Amino acid sequence: MNETQLLERSCVVEGSITMPASEKNASTHWKEFACGGGSAFCNILISYPLNKLIFRQMMHGVEATLALNQLQKEGLTFLYRGMLPPLLQRSISMSLMFGVYDECLQPLLHHKVNPYVAKSIAGMVAGCFEATLMPFERLQTLLIHPKFHKEFKNTAHAGRHIAKYYGIKEFYRGLVPILFRNGPSNALFFIIRDEVQLRMPRQEYILYESLQNFLAGASIGAFLSTLFYPLNVIKIAMQCELGGPHRTITYEFKYILHKRGSKFANFYHGALLNISRAFLSWGIINASYEIFRKILYA
Repeated sequence: MNETQLLERSCVVEGSITMPASEKNASTHWKEFACGGGSAFCNILISYPLNKLIFRQMMHGVEATLALNQLQKEGLTFLYRGMLPPLLQRSISMSLMFGVYDECLQPLLHHKVNPYVAKSIAGMVAGCFEATLMPFERLQTLLIHPKFHKEFKNTAHAGRHIAKYYGIKEFYRGLVPILFRNGPSNALFFIIRDEVQLRMPRQEYILYESLQNFLAGASIGAFLSTLFYPLNVIKIAMQCELGGPHRTITYEFKYILHKRGSKFANFYHGALLNISRAFLSWGIINASYEIFRKILYA
């Protein structure tokens, strides 16, 4: 389907449901937010332990076996420590990602903006909205880091401590790499996802359709997560600090590069596990998102 056909139909293709823009009204807009939030909730419950393992590799630049040994020594008590911030953050974040994207995309398509330009703009706007939730990422980083295990009891304690002794600005340490990550990755995700959806065969059975959606989302998510992986490494390095100067992204990049032997490839410690995590996470998100859409739009 070319751009002209998209404009003539004035529609948004999302998964297996094609909905003309003129038929969407205020009573249905909340559904995109609900579908996105529900898909993220399912994902976090399943993938959190793997995410924590990857975090250790990013933080210390160690191999998977060593990071796994660290978690085993800490025991099950700390395995799900810090899950509440990402559970809240990702649920709200995915809700904003899909909901705000849809809210921005509809008017642009209605005014006959080029579909790819419209999707890029909508994705960037949605990514900026997601960045407002970065205090959750900040708290998660501190709770996962071993040196803060004894300092912070839980999410609420960490939040109160930072607000009291460091101020609101400390919650937004590492904002720049998050903005550089969220906007472009969102835009690429929706553009690639729609292109894939347009070319996938229709499935009669829900099981086959869900599997197809899982593989599509998983492949796109794994690719984009790998592409923007160095930004996550920089973001985590920034957020592992509490107090002190807020270093620039350029300074942090040079510091990490020097610390890891001046080899850019060393930014990708943990990338293989990250691909596995992203494959699983985005597969779950895309498949469950489509299931929620079928239920809510039925």
